[in-house]
Amino acid sequence: MNPSSLKSPLIYPEPDGAPMAESDPARDYLIYGVEALKHYFNPRSDVYISGNLWLSYEQGVPDAVVCPDVFVVFGVENRPRRSYRVWEENNRIPDWILEVTSRSTHRTDERDKPLLYAQMGVREYFQYDPSGDYLNPPLRGRRLVEAEYEILTPEELEGGMLSIPSQVLGLELRVLTDGRLRFFDSVSGEYLRSPEESEQERIQERIRAEQERIRAERERIRAERAERELEQLRNLLRERGINPDNEPT
Repeated sequence: MNPSSLKSPLIYPEPDGAPMAESDPARDYLIYGVEALKHYFNPRSDVYISGNLWLSYEQGVPDAVVCPDVFVVFGVENRPRRSYRVWEENNRIPDWILEVTSRSTHRTDERDKPLLYAQMGVREYFQYDPSGDYLNPPLRGRRLVEAEYEILTPEELEGGMLSIPSQVLGLELRVLTDGRLRFFDSVSGEYLRSPEESEQERIQERIRAEQERIRAERERIRAERAERELEQLRNLLRERGINPDNEPT
């Protein structure tokens, strides 16, 4: 018997049911990042967006794995996956990664992951600290230049917002004055919304439309009532021998 046939098959990490994030803010921004970017890139079939998913980057090495909070890959099929294995995706690595960081993860996010992501060839790596535990300012970006990351310093906009443009996404990452992270599309001049935010906006728009319909209906009823009252007055004048259509002299 060939000894190699007795080797156990390699098992790469897949979903294990563990919580997706260690805190509510981390979970909320993980969900926002994935859902907002999915909605933005939805027309394209060659952009894959996911988060909190095992990403294996070296075939034959099960431990060569990382689990980014949010990542975007261009040039691969947009379809559901249980995990992302680079060698099964024509060696396409993520082009863009966001880590929602905190004091408990900052050593890994700040020291280990920049080295790993640069070695992998991730073109842009962003960190956002929603609770302000250690990042000041709470948004940091890195862009790959000749195999090393350059720090992207946030620009302070009018009103105190922070902004870092992403060349990879074609969007701005902004920290609003209330501390929330949002993607901004400078072409449309609008912030990217999550499906939940979009649904809330649709509900509010339906409410506004219904209020406008009711207002218009009330105006119509008032106008009809006024017209009836005017006609009654004209009839009364006619009964008294006065022609209401004559112009006064």
